[in-house]
Amino acid sequence: MPANKWPWLEPSRIIWKIHYNSSLGVCPIHMKQWNEMQTPIMEKTIEDPPTSAVLLDRCHFSQVIFNSVEKFYVPGGDITCYYTFAEHFIPRRKDWIGIFRVGWKTTREYYTFMWVALPSDINNKSAKQQEVQFKAYYLPKDDEYYQFCYVDQDGVVRGASIPFQFRPESEEDILVVTTKGKVEEIEQHNEELCKENQELKDSCASLQKQNSSMQAELQRKQEELETLQSINKKLEQKVKEQKTCWETELLQLKEHNLKVSSENEKMGIRVDQLQAQLSTQEKEMEKLVQGDQDKAKQLEHLKNENDQLFLSLTEQREQQKKLQQIVEDMKQKETTAAKKQQELMDENFDLSRRLSENKIICDVLQRERERMERENDVEVVWYGNSHLERSSRVEDLTYCF
Repeated sequence: MPANKWPWLEPSRIIWKIHYNSSLGVCPIHMKQWNEMQTPIMEKTIEDPPTSAVLLDRCHFSQVIFNSVEKFYVPGGDITCYYTFAEHFIPRRKDWIGIFRVGWKTTREYYTFMWVALPSDINNKSAKQQEVQFKAYYLPKDDEYYQFCYVDQDGVVRGASIPFQFRPESEEDILVVTTKGKVEEIEQHNEELCKENQELKDSCASLQKQNSSMQAELQRKQEELETLQSINKKLEQKVKEQKTCWETELLQLKEHNLKVSSENEKMGIRVDQLQAQLSTQEKEMEKLVQGDQDKAKQLEHLKNENDQLFLSLTEQREQQKKLQQIVEDMKQKETTAAKKQQELMDENFDLSRRLSENKIICDVLQRERERMERENDVEVVWYGNSHLERSSRVEDLTYCF
């Protein structure tokens, strides 16, 4: 559908000059750009309606359709605004209809407004045709162009009417003088406009279907928005709690900072004391270093003495090894001497035994000699002397061992 066929649905600041036709109702003829805006006189009410700073290009004007809007209204009288809800549109308690001067940019620029009365049965088709009456006292007194706008409780525009004026009725708008040929031309033009109007109706039906789907999408977005708003409230509550916690922590940090400052002062005094002690200890350290140097010299001297003692000890160890070798040799000689002594003792024992035997023999022989002396004095004496000589030799030999 061409954009210029429904100009009042376009989001632009435009004044439309309307020509009335009995067969078509209204149709646009030409427009001019609105360049200067004046602040409208707002209706003073107890409660202001919900508004929004959303620009026109973000609004959807086809969800509420205004019907039977005149091209002008006579000043001094009440006016009734008729409107119809789209198929999937659901009105809410804080919705309102405002009269806006053409060229408005946000819903905050309304001239006057009336609250929307909720229908008793929204599902009933007959209930969708609604009306609201504006009192003459609150209506504009100038001849500028105005339009009705349906605004929901979120401050979003859901429908906008064609522009109209508040001015007295003139004969120019009622009496038309023309010729028969002109009438036929007008009728032919009206037929063309009827066809165009039918096309526009078909296009409008298509747009309404699109609007229904967009309305469902909008409803879903609104639900998401409500969910996000709920989450936002929870987050704001958490932020407040976190802010309170941070403030508490800040107070604690300030108190801690004061304590730290006091401790720093004490530490400064302590540092001065420690520096004095350090100076004293440095002097003591110098003394200790001097003492260490003296001790190092003594240690060097002791090392020299230790080296000499080590050399002496090495020599003593070598001498000790030699003495041990000598002792080993002497032990071996002592063992050999002990063996020889044992052999000599055995031999001495044998000789002693033999001596005893010889004494026994000697006694026997002495008795034999006495006997033999008695028998033969000469033979006995000789034999006894010989025997005594041998015995004497044995005794001398035993004594020598």
